[in-house]
Amino acid sequence: MQKNQRIILYLLLLMAGASWIALSANTTTTTDGVSAPQAGFAAPDFTLSTPTGETYTLSELRGQAVLVNLWATWCPPCQAEMPAIEKMYQEYKDQGFIVLAVDMTYQDNPLNVVPFIQEYNLTLPILLEETGDVAALYQLRSLPSSYFIDRAGIIREVVIGGPMSEALLRTRIEQILQ
Repeated sequence: MQKNQRIILYLLLLMAGASWIALSANTTTTTDGVSAPQAGFAAPDFTLSTPTGETYTLSELRGQAVLVNLWATWCPPCQAEMPAIEKMYQEYKDQGFIVLAVDMTYQDNPLNVVPFIQEYNLTLPILLEETGDVAALYQLRSLPSSYFIDRAGIIREVVIGGPMSEALLRTRIEQILQ
């Protein structure tokens, strides 16, 4: 093959590769044109309350590393990972780590939440998602779904499904605490 033919072939391959990257890029957006929650993007803001009426607003937690965990009391993987999440919360909370465990109350029995908290001896904030708005904002596909958010409010890791192990939690938490 002559030099000119090789150059043309390389250019065609380069253009094909660039086209493939452009076509396969993840441009997932919500219906209002906002990027879906994914690594490298700002975490969508929300305000929810605990069963006792205390409110949490995600954006007000900037400066802290946050795990947003979407779950339900009836979900076996959620039940399985909650003790590890509580353990990691206890271990890292003094370093600026907080968990927002968001119960999908709109698809759960709200009467099961407090007994669940008591059964698992949970001290981390449990928030009630009664309308489905946060689920829509985070494009909930599966329970549990977890979003590891750094101190600047940027999602660093998304874990869909579970249960998450202590080792996975520890690694992700240490990354967002940096």
